[in-house]
Amino acid sequence: MSLNSISPIDGRYKKYTEKLSAFFGERASMKYKIITEGEYLITLSETKGLNLRKFSAKEKNLIRDLYNLDNEGADMINKIELTGYKNIKATEHDFKAIEYYIKEKLGNSSLKNVLEFVHFGLTTEDATNIAYALMISESLKEVYIPTLEDVINKIGKLAKENKNAPMLARTHGQPASPTTFGKEMKIFEERLKRQLNQIRNHKILVKMNGATGNYNALIVAYPKVNWIEFSQKFITKLAKERRVKIATNLYTTQIEPHDSYIELFDMMRRANTILIDMNQDIWRYISDGWIGQKAVEGEVGSSTMPHKINPLFLENSEGNLGVANAFFEFFGRKLPISRLQRDLSDSTVQRNIGSSFAHSLIALEYLKRQLGRIKVNKENMEKDLNNHPEVITEAIQTILRREGEKMPYEKLKELTRGKTVTLADIHIFIKNLKIDEKIKKELLKITPKNYTGLASKLASR
Repeated sequence: MSLNSISPIDGRYKKYTEKLSAFFGERASMKYKIITEGEYLITLSETKGLNLRKFSAKEKNLIRDLYNLDNEGADMINKIELTGYKNIKATEHDFKAIEYYIKEKLGNSSLKNVLEFVHFGLTTEDATNIAYALMISESLKEVYIPTLEDVINKIGKLAKENKNAPMLARTHGQPASPTTFGKEMKIFEERLKRQLNQIRNHKILVKMNGATGNYNALIVAYPKVNWIEFSQKFITKLAKERRVKIATNLYTTQIEPHDSYIELFDMMRRANTILIDMNQDIWRYISDGWIGQKAVEGEVGSSTMPHKINPLFLENSEGNLGVANAFFEFFGRKLPISRLQRDLSDSTVQRNIGSSFAHSLIALEYLKRQLGRIKVNKENMEKDLNNHPEVITEAIQTILRREGEKMPYEKLKELTRGKTVTLADIHIFIKNLKIDEKIKKELLKITPKNYTGLASKLASR
């Protein structure tokens, strides 16, 4: 942990977020832009109708070797941008520095005579938007999705292990028809699986069509080349090679409108919101004593109250989920908007995409830790459930309706609403009913513990 970091992402939480630097760090950003430009150059060499020869396998490897960008290479790019390097004056433009870096690295190779085809006919956004799509897609595949899957699996395990654990339910915060702890966890598992499936299958749209989206420079240079087909084939090939879900958007201005980003971020925001919902429920179950927490030796709960085991992992997770969602919500309002054919206000905003992923990841990691120390206190659950026998009145009045008894709801309302009743009180009520003895026996068998409907079955699916 760096003690000089401004952001907790690279400070306190670095051990959780460090893996994201391979996708969203400054060097990673440079790397993905080089990948885009390199593969574009190779694809140009394979395209008929251009005065550009085909590259040998060795030459393609020379280009692809640049993708392994080390600190020295990143430093060189940084110098080209900010201070200048050798005979290259400072560009004050991050992407132009990438272009010059590629040319500099290949300048003494057999490719030295084709270097003006680097970034040929493109605008910065062509390569940048694809680079971001690769960053996002690969980080999802390698980090976010596996972590969310792990959380979902842990929730699913809790659901199966506690499918038969009866529990008092609450609606409006008041005692309601019983459920099982397993079934309540199953709900969150299924909700999250739905969002995960959407995230996993989502395609990010990208463009490679020039300064205002019309292939102007490309078509004026090579009017006989089908540039629409070229861009589609290039992006399809890149998606296949990198094993990511990206697709071509033909209808753009200078920038790809980012709508598909927002669709993805909204899915992630929904997943985060579901997790907040679950965090708050588990927090309440801990507060009620229905869930215990495994003590960790040496860990401090309160600086003054030695007995406490605070649900701090849940609270940390909830806070980070909220921060992530604040990013996602802002992205949704900002990124789809660009004045006329483009302005640059999206650029600095996109640089924070990694931060939104980082806070989501921190939240997931802390939640995993919390789920690993949960102890379901079935005894306390049953005790609280049995303290509210009135929850079976729903069952009683439903059976009485079936049997044609008049006003059963109203009679039970009179017996229980706003009052403290015991199971014995309810049994006396049943015994005094003028109904068949067989029906009385049916009613007397109902207890808060066994009145859980299909909760166990649902939790097992």
